[in-house]
Amino acid sequence: MFNAADRIRHGKGAPGVERMEACLHGQAFAPHRHDTYAVGITLSGVQRFRFRGRTWHCLPGQCHVLHPDELHDGGAGTDEGFSYRILYVDPALVQKALQGRPLPFVANPVIDAARLKPGVPAEIWDIDGELDDLARIGIVDALAAWLDGVAAPHGASVTRFALAPLQRVRECIAAAPSVRHSMDELERIAGIDRWTLARQFRAAFGTSPSRFRTLRRLDAVRMLLASGCALSEAALEAGFADQAHMSRQFKQAYGLTPAHWAAAQR
Repeated sequence: MFNAADRIRHGKGAPGVERMEACLHGQAFAPHRHDTYAVGITLSGVQRFRFRGRTWHCLPGQCHVLHPDELHDGGAGTDEGFSYRILYVDPALVQKALQGRPLPFVANPVIDAARLKPGVPAEIWDIDGELDDLARIGIVDALAAWLDGVAAPHGASVTRFALAPLQRVRECIAAAPSVRHSMDELERIAGIDRWTLARQFRAAFGTSPSRFRTLRRLDAVRMLLASGCALSEAALEAGFADQAHMSRQFKQAYGLTPAHWAAAQR
């Protein structure tokens, strides 16, 4: 439920990197899943969330790390609410930094911020600092190495794939997310069958081609809403059948309705 004291402020980002600060109360987010890595630090209060069947508490000075496409919620552990800063990173950048190795999965999502040092630069939390390409690559490279170091072991059955064909499919979808590309077309672009494509796309980028398309549409919705566009217009412009469909997908991706999201922007 919307709280008039809730605030969401977006920092300076760069391609594949989004930074945000939020101050929230109560059960702020319904269960949702996004297709990015999310690395945040609690600034005040107690952040409580459900993740992989457990309830976790993230205290000031602690970080939370969420893998792409993992269901979670979020809320305050006390009546005072909580605040945090967070970095959302495109898993494709992590893939590039790891040179095609499987995406790292961090099983324990709450980690003391001190464990980020010395590899991850302090600029990760400076959401208002300029993020040029040099800084962006430095942060992502350090973050990817750190994630790989604290991740659960991959085990013996690691999916092997060629990244270039999958990247072509990803770029095709991202270039025009409102277009419904057929599986026949995507098979031709990748040069592999649809089942292999679906399986390897998820292994490489953390989500399915279909969900990747939906999230890119929702990126467009957020930009349109931030510019003052009406909900119904934003839905149609981004390629959704109607406002109701867009609103359902928005809440499933971000844990709150588009109207709540728009009202909390500062």
